[in-house]
Amino acid sequence: MSNFFNVIGARLASAHASQVPESRSKIFHCRCGQTVFFGNTHCVACGAQLGFETDRGELLALTPVAQQMAGDMSGNVMGNGLSTDTWRVSDQPDGPTYRRCANLISAAMCNWLVPADDPQAFCLACRLNRTIPDLSLLGNPARWHKLESAKRRLIAQLLTLGLPVDAASSVGKGGLAFDLVGPEADGTLPLTGHDEGLITINVLEADDDYRARLREAMHEPYRTLLGHFRHEIGHYYWDRLVRDTTWLTRFREVFGDERRDYGEALRTNYENGPPEGWALEYISTYAACHPWEDWAETWAHYLHMMDTVDTALSFGMTTHVIEPDYVSFTRDVLVDPDAPDAQEFLDLVNTWVELTGVLNELSRSMGQRDFYPFVLPHKVVGKLQFIHRVVKEKSLALDREK
Repeated sequence: MSNFFNVIGARLASAHASQVPESRSKIFHCRCGQTVFFGNTHCVACGAQLGFETDRGELLALTPVAQQMAGDMSGNVMGNGLSTDTWRVSDQPDGPTYRRCANLISAAMCNWLVPADDPQAFCLACRLNRTIPDLSLLGNPARWHKLESAKRRLIAQLLTLGLPVDAASSVGKGGLAFDLVGPEADGTLPLTGHDEGLITINVLEADDDYRARLREAMHEPYRTLLGHFRHEIGHYYWDRLVRDTTWLTRFREVFGDERRDYGEALRTNYENGPPEGWALEYISTYAACHPWEDWAETWAHYLHMMDTVDTALSFGMTTHVIEPDYVSFTRDVLVDPDAPDAQEFLDLVNTWVELTGVLNELSRSMGQRDFYPFVLPHKVVGKLQFIHRVVKEKSLALDREK
């Protein structure tokens, strides 16, 4: 899946030519032809079981191996050692075999697949969990379901981008782990954050009313579960892709010096608010408090942009049937205007701006808040390009290693 950048580039070219792009990998179909979606566990039209296969990045219709080959259907294990919960992709009778993630039958309702010879009971996304919510507490099963749905979408996107996703054998060793936890017995709330590969999410963030109260109290224009995951994973990838790499010097030129006292920066932000003129350089007030948070906030918006534009283009959407009054960004806003893919990146950003303009109007037509309540200043577009270059370089490096 590390050819994502070629795919989205082809989609952009097709959209600009007012053609439906040939590659439509964001659209999934059951074997019966019914359109199915990322979170589906079965097809509502024909009842076929579905599973998400991480190497292909596709939601696939499944057929039990027991229906494809002779065996004893009366027991849990066939004579060839394959469990009756062993599956193949419906159109590949001689293809690899899979099991479904053990969390399929839990509140998480995970629809991801595990290779049949993998000793792990859980899929890649679920095995990243170090702690899950206490499911004996009222409301936690539903919260966990929402958290896992957002986390699976995040992990799937990271894999599509060609980024490394490694489960942590121990925190601080370069791996990734999640603590999905609620308030302590005395009511103390966990702090959502990142620490050397361990991402902690307060499970109450899965409650819409709780999230809305915090958003209003903190004067935020936007607050979602997926946004939390994307922000915190940004800290993790700063450690892996920037810290201790040749990118660090350039990072400090673009985002600022991260060696500045982080605790003091947060205190200043909460006590005094953002600096005057912050909107000319940052995507949010929180981004203005410290270079680490600027990176994480901008990283989250990069993931928002890449996923939403890719989804829209893969469905054949184009904004070129309208005449919006937008002035397109040009190369002078980029931190590396001479990069080989500079124009392609500008096309991506300009498509994003046009798309969000349309989606904001559609949201207003339904009486809803703006789909994307942000403005991209020139400095932020340059920061987005820096992140794009870092991600693309890592993706290509991992591809060469295969």
